[in-house]
Amino acid sequence: MKTTIDIPDDLLTGVMEFTGAKTKRDAVVQALEKYHRRERVEAFIKRIKEHPLDIPSNDEIEAADVVEATGRVKVSQSRAPEA
Repeated sequence: MKTTIDIPDDLLTGVMEFTGAKTKRDAVVQALEKYHRRERVEAFIKRIKEHPLDIPSNDEIEAADVVEATGRVKVSQSRAPEA
C-alpha cells in the first residue's frame, strides 16, 4: 500500500541505523514489524495472565504415556530408606 507520511528525518535516520536498513522503506517496514510483534506478544502475555493454561508437568506426561503404552499406572520407584 502506498502512503505518503511526514517522518522526522532524525527519527528515520535513527531507525535506519538501528535496523541496518539500506532504504527508508525497509527501515519503516522493519520498525512496524517489530512494533507489531511486540504488541502481539504483550497481548498474548496479558491473556495468559488472565486465563492461565493448565499444562501438565513432565512427570504427568510421562505417567500418561506409561498408562497409554501398558494400560497400567506407573508406581514411583523412589522410596525412602527403611530404618
